[in-house]
Amino acid sequence: MEGKLTILPTLDGSLTFYNQTIHQSYHSVNGALQEARHVFLENGLFQYLQVFPKKEISILEVGFGAGLNFMVTADYCETQDITLNYTGLEPYPIDRALMIESHYNKWINHQKLWNNFISTYKGALSLIEMQLSTLIKLRFEKILLEAFKSDKKFDLIYYDAFAPATQPELWERDSILHALSMLADNGMFVSYSITGNLKRILRAEGFTVEKPKGAAGKREMVRAYKPTVVNA
Repeated sequence: MEGKLTILPTLDGSLTFYNQTIHQSYHSVNGALQEARHVFLENGLFQYLQVFPKKEISILEVGFGAGLNFMVTADYCETQDITLNYTGLEPYPIDRALMIESHYNKWINHQKLWNNFISTYKGALSLIEMQLSTLIKLRFEKILLEAFKSDKKFDLIYYDAFAPATQPELWERDSILHALSMLADNGMFVSYSITGNLKRILRAEGFTVEKPKGAAGKREMVRAYKPTVVNA
């Protein structure tokens, strides 16, 4: 959502952005870095790779925001020699100058990834493809989820929209089903937010729903597998 952004420190020492218009932070104030690693890396990508060890992964993120989820994922894939094809949807990109102020490069090992990202990041454009290394490709789209279409399917979906109370339309059945339609067989859906409605939607579509411990400050999160994962 559009609005005036300010930098906000979080409890683990990392920074996040705060949208003053909607009074919503982009990450948990209990720890932006901790949330990104716990929800999307440790309970998302790690879990997926345990079941399906691969050397090439495709990920769709709904709510690219400040790019922290992407950065920790890309850093891990670079370390593990995994090819990453990452698509981030963000209809309201953060200004490049503000993005630099996040200092997310402090939390990754491969500084070249950050440098290449910042040097090619141009939030004013509607579409950018960035080859950040021989392994890491980022496709950035300034587009709403409802308008996004893809011929290819994704192994994982990182669902990181603003909270249901702030952005309810992205947590309604049509939006969730649209996202799920782009998930590959044996794919995984991961989100920091867990609501009764979300669980009902996922289960109605035949997904196996798990409720791992949430990031700091949250009791639970959601991880769901496409039906075929059960018989893999």
